[in-house]
Amino acid sequence: MSIDAPFRPGNPVSESKIPIPPVLTQTTIFSAGTIVKEGARPLGVDIQVDEDQPVTLRDGTVLYGDVYRPASLSTNLPSVVMYTPYSKRGGYWNTAFYPVNFGVPPHDVSGLNAFESLDPGYWCEHGYAIVMVDARGTSHSGGDMRFLGPDVAQDICDVIEWIAAQAWSNGAVGMAGNSQLCMTQWAAAATNPPNLKAIAPWEGLTDLYRDVIMRGGIPDITFNERDIYSFIFGENQVEDLAAASQHHPLFDKYWASKVDDLSKVSAAVYISASWSNPIHTRGTLAAFEQLPKETTWMRVHDTQEWIDLADPSSMADLRKFFDRYLKGEENGWENTPRVRYTVLDPGGVDETNIVAPQWPLESTAAELFLDETGSLTGSAPGEGAVSYVSTDVTASAKFSMVAEKDMTIYGALNANLWVSTDAGNDLDVFVAVYKEDAAGNRLHHITLRAAPAQGFVRSLEKDGMLPAAVSYTGPVGRLRASHRATDASKSSRLEPHHTHAAEELVAPGTPVELQIGLWPTAMKLHSGERLVLEIAGHPTGPLAMHMPGESGLPGGDLDMPTRNAGTHTVHVGGSHSSRLLFAVLA
Repeated sequence: MSIDAPFRPGNPVSESKIPIPPVLTQTTIFSAGTIVKEGARPLGVDIQVDEDQPVTLRDGTVLYGDVYRPASLSTNLPSVVMYTPYSKRGGYWNTAFYPVNFGVPPHDVSGLNAFESLDPGYWCEHGYAIVMVDARGTSHSGGDMRFLGPDVAQDICDVIEWIAAQAWSNGAVGMAGNSQLCMTQWAAAATNPPNLKAIAPWEGLTDLYRDVIMRGGIPDITFNERDIYSFIFGENQVEDLAAASQHHPLFDKYWASKVDDLSKVSAAVYISASWSNPIHTRGTLAAFEQLPKETTWMRVHDTQEWIDLADPSSMADLRKFFDRYLKGEENGWENTPRVRYTVLDPGGVDETNIVAPQWPLESTAAELFLDETGSLTGSAPGEGAVSYVSTDVTASAKFSMVAEKDMTIYGALNANLWVSTDAGNDLDVFVAVYKEDAAGNRLHHITLRAAPAQGFVRSLEKDGMLPAAVSYTGPVGRLRASHRATDASKSSRLEPHHTHAAEELVAPGTPVELQIGLWPTAMKLHSGERLVLEIAGHPTGPLAMHMPGESGLPGGDLDMPTRNAGTHTVHVGGSHSSRLLFAVLA
């Protein structure tokens, strides 16, 4: 069922500084051995590209797609579709965010790959058709762009039905891609179109309200406005999430329509996830918890999402999965461990590809109390308080402990705090957990692999912080105090589920209890390193990075509007015992 949504005019295709090609329905042949881009891997087979194929949807709207297939095979091809708002060919995203720009070796890709999508050069070589479709309302596809929800799901189901009916198709269709191309997979798979046999959702949020636009009940639209919508082009209107955050500040039917029920998905699922993604971590891991266990696999890696999507070993693993469910090969994929995960060690060496005997992992509950001296202690302290100026982006309250032995913090965390303000009727509270070395330096995990790329990221350090998405120091959380109500039936000790159903304002000088969920992690803390909990009226973890005239990376935005005023006070001890609740691997 379609839900009413605010719209606004989109960015005309003609305004794209890097041209998006006009519609031209034609067939192009790339010969084996062709080098599409400088340094790229030569094509292994002749590839036929049927460009700008019209796909007519149920309401008569026409989308345009490109079909890449091995020229020697005209029938019985399994196919993988990517439904993209970023333009299937040409344009800004495919140029500025070409994976080689982020340290991927040029020879690892063919140059035919589009942003956040599989590489047609690789997959055609292995007997697949790759279908790239411009989403409704983007590039030259007709209609108005919707951002997730049942209408998007139905559009994709129509595309899948079109693919399955093509003469070259074997009827088995898969989906792949990361970020928004992952989120559309959740939407489509939740409707169970009969020809969708397998999906590869590689890092994508599952709750638009809680994961990005209104995380913690605090409107956060800068990244979506400045760095996404500014570079999406089409001929009609686009759904206006900025307006939605104003018209729908609480979690209502509008936002609920964009949350998919994944418990009944029938397609096989291969999830790729990471602890370090500033938008997708919580939702991707939550999806695994919902999906049927007998047909779902998950791998938690330690790199940035675009790097993982271009990695040859990742592609070989994914190909075995698709060979099983799209080609029907009995190749033993079912023996693949259901979960393989990573333990991050900022400042050290990660442990990767660990096989999980169960999920969630076996862990031991732990808690640390906040002390007026700025310590995290194992026992409840006497009453006290620590304050910070809520509107000062350099001010915060820090609490820490020095680890006496190695331990691995695992899963979600809960900053159970008592906080008051001396001004205004609400508080926006941000928290971060990270570790420091003995000299007090914050320790970073860099998600890019190549040494030059890592060096570039480190050069961006500002006040001990690096950009999010390409760096990670530990989990973060945020909460607007008026949204502090939780649903006990959906909450756990470490994962409070805030209803965001109504506002409950605060009175100056009166402490209120906040349960601020920090997203899941698996992070090693070594003996002698310092564990830090930082609390502030602004983001305290890795920051958003923006380059003038270009799209940026998501993360904490120091310019984010808040309801803060005056001084915040964190109360500790006695009847206002503030604690950090977490778990460690057993």
